[in-house]
Amino acid sequence: MIGLVVGAGIGWLRPDWGSSLGWVRDVFLNLIKSVIGPLVFSTLVVGIAGGGDLRKVGRMGVKALVYFEIITTIALFIGLGVVNLMRPGIGVALLSASSDEIAKLGGGHPRTLIETLVHVFPSSVVDSLVRGDILQIVAFAVLFAMAVSAIGERGAPMLRAMESLSQVMFKFTNYVMRFAPFGVAAAIAHTIGTQGPGVLVSLGYLILTYYIAIVLFLVLVFGAVMLVTRLPVAQFVRAVREAAVLAFATTSSESAMPKGMQAMERLGVPKRIVGFVMPTGYSFNLDGSMIFLAVSSLFVAQAAESVTGQHMSFAQQLTMMVTFMVTSKGIAGVPRSSILVLLATLGHILPPAIAATGAAILLGIDAIMDMGRSSVNLIGNCLATAVIARWEGEFDDSRARIFGTPAEAELDLRAGEVAFADAVRDGD
Repeated sequence: MIGLVVGAGIGWLRPDWGSSLGWVRDVFLNLIKSVIGPLVFSTLVVGIAGGGDLRKVGRMGVKALVYFEIITTIALFIGLGVVNLMRPGIGVALLSASSDEIAKLGGGHPRTLIETLVHVFPSSVVDSLVRGDILQIVAFAVLFAMAVSAIGERGAPMLRAMESLSQVMFKFTNYVMRFAPFGVAAAIAHTIGTQGPGVLVSLGYLILTYYIAIVLFLVLVFGAVMLVTRLPVAQFVRAVREAAVLAFATTSSESAMPKGMQAMERLGVPKRIVGFVMPTGYSFNLDGSMIFLAVSSLFVAQAAESVTGQHMSFAQQLTMMVTFMVTSKGIAGVPRSSILVLLATLGHILPPAIAATGAAILLGIDAIMDMGRSSVNLIGNCLATAVIARWEGEFDDSRARIFGTPAEAELDLRAGEVAFADAVRDGD
């Protein structure tokens, strides 16, 4: 936030200096792009193969994945509907390009669905990693993880290696994100310095569009889910509010995950369901990120119309949404991960120069949007645990009714006494 304010001040008061800071922004973008390949590959392999034999995941796993895909698809379409209605990108100039540059950029075109399907399967995963082609990396990682899981104990060393690689990349990402305030300041300073302070009006309208989509999603979709599954709305809100505020303040839903898991167990969701659904959801159920990707990608596409002269049709928008459904998997826990996905995916759908410029502009306001994104991701995964518990017939309504009351403390005390007595009887 400090970087955002300082960068805006530099771009407004010293536009010549602000416009010269593009190289700092580019260094930061290059650093986060370098994380994409190994991080997506390792985390997706661990997420799929780490659960053991896929057959043992069983009925609960199938139900969870079906629920995740339905809800994230709805999130994408709500974001798509709101951004098409409000059109925040119209009139935003992404590039100060000459006619020759415009002609060159206009030569690119968004991939069709068939072209995307063909492209997704790599002939060389090494080449995909070198180019940072996230679609191909995801496809190979899924097949690789299934193979590791299928060979059982013989695949354990490979799984441990992937776990180590993912932890190394998380630490590497933390190092990179220490540079984030400078990258954000340089990005917004360069944007304002080259395009003038008027661009902030358009960015503010984009933020408003995004939060309108979030509110609609929370009220309409989550509200409907709780009513259909007969979950206690007031108790659920009371259970998740502390974790949601933590996610909002830290812009990290993963930092609030332990608090959310504890709250769901107190609400009456069995521990085994919380332990399976919540971590899985952080790879497959990122509702806030889906809304962000829909809104921000169409913002860039709308702004690009003045450069390319091309209007993205609804069919092309659907193709991009399908792409995001795939490319958003497996990178939960990474700060600014949605920017990584946006940059990687847009680069294969829009001309790369436009994708990079659009991502750089969004980087300047991503801290503000990430607050809502992280909170919705957290709330969505908490709700998923309760829904699956209800679906399995294991949600404890009696415990949910006393959540946050003195009766809950008395129940916990009695449960602790019983557990202690059992341990003494068994000689433990």
